[in-house]
Amino acid sequence: MRVDFSLLFPEMALAALGFLVLVVDLILPQDQVARRNAAAAAVAVLGMVAVGALAVVTTPDRGTSVYGGLLFIDAYALLFKLLFLGVGIAVVLMSAEYVGRVIRHPGEFYGLVVFSVLGSALMASAGELLTAYVALELLSFCLFVLVGLTRGDRRSAEASTKYILLGAISSAVMLYGISLLYGTAGTTVFPEMGAQFWANFSPTVIVGFAMLLAGFGFKLALVPFHLWAPDVYEGAPTPVTALVAVLSKAATFALLLRFLAEASLSTFDEWQLALAVLAALTMTVGTLTALAQHNIKRLFAYSSIAQVGFVMVGVVAMTEAAANAVLLHLVGYAFSNLAAFAVIVSVEAKTRKEEIADYAGLSTASPLMAMVLTAALFSLAGLPIFAGFITKFYLFTTAADAGYLWLAVLAIANSVISLYYYLRIVREMYITEPAAAPERIRLPAASAGALWALLAGTIAIGVYPGPVAAAVDAATDALGPFVGAS
Repeated sequence: MRVDFSLLFPEMALAALGFLVLVVDLILPQDQVARRNAAAAAVAVLGMVAVGALAVVTTPDRGTSVYGGLLFIDAYALLFKLLFLGVGIAVVLMSAEYVGRVIRHPGEFYGLVVFSVLGSALMASAGELLTAYVALELLSFCLFVLVGLTRGDRRSAEASTKYILLGAISSAVMLYGISLLYGTAGTTVFPEMGAQFWANFSPTVIVGFAMLLAGFGFKLALVPFHLWAPDVYEGAPTPVTALVAVLSKAATFALLLRFLAEASLSTFDEWQLALAVLAALTMTVGTLTALAQHNIKRLFAYSSIAQVGFVMVGVVAMTEAAANAVLLHLVGYAFSNLAAFAVIVSVEAKTRKEEIADYAGLSTASPLMAMVLTAALFSLAGLPIFAGFITKFYLFTTAADAGYLWLAVLAIANSVISLYYYLRIVREMYITEPAAAPERIRLPAASAGALWALLAGTIAIGVYPGPVAAAVDAATDALGPFVGAS
């Protein structure tokens, strides 16, 4: 089998970049932490920008595959690679100050961020279950270590332990499900599995598929697999919380969509109602539980659970329009959520606090941070001119068009309810008087630049989504069986 290795240059370059970041941290003087932090962060950011350009150049106009369908190199994978690289760059920029203050060896942190991006990129490209599983475990292992990277912090250690134990259980369940599907289909390559499912739909397929979905459910924090999320979000270092909230969710949805489109579309009617129930439970439990939260990281944990439920609304519809809506929402969600976490990271770095009440007077202490956080919250709530409005509109419309009007109505109701707990934070920033006069917060140039870029993206997608929508449409065109069913 002849393989054009130039197609894999982005993944190779990303792996080399991860090791390069570690080497940069090792060769610089160990007593110059600030210098090592700045150098490792700069190498990581510039390297990911270069990898993004390389991915654009090496991806063929018409998608192809390598190693007999193990990996797809197409517009769908390219869109997610660029999204994941953007998430990695944003996390590095927003966390530079935190890492310099807390992490003894900055290269460890940035290197793991790069390797987590690599795992995510391979998940989006995977065309075979074992390849997807290995990529998923690469991402998971990086996140396990990052969650517990803050030595001496009991909350971080507890969160990492819970994440590892539950993650190991979910991986075992997923692997067993893969073995059952392989035993029935005789293959783990997605397109070949689709033909076998249609001919051999049996109880073994049902059990295997259910176990596989349970593994996906844990990674996405779908109800009832969501119990790990609040503790991990609260205990993890805040930049890592942003990575878990955005990167792992987007990567898992990228893999789930390709698997459903390529491998199981022929039997999707058997699962559609079950997925609709999961979506309804997830968005409702996440929204209602968030109402009672006082810690901002726990609030965002339940908010992200609700957002996963909203995305599942589009997955349930399973049409070309729904695929476009899901991908567009994931891009808008990435901008909005990263903008919110960039502010949370900066506030925690200055105040060492993370309660919602601690945001009182933020509009005075830092008008920029208050404005960015407000825009991000309004976007997550789905208010006009922000990304969340247009992306949710498309999501809910596709569900209604597919015959799931009740699910669309429930999603709209949950979006309205979510506005309450988002407005609580806005009220604290602009209306509530702080106990003491707030001290002016000055942001590093990297953090301020990240905030402006994320704010611009959040508004641009809401006002003029055309360019992103065109890229999304090209990406879904790569999923041939998926489009053919619309």
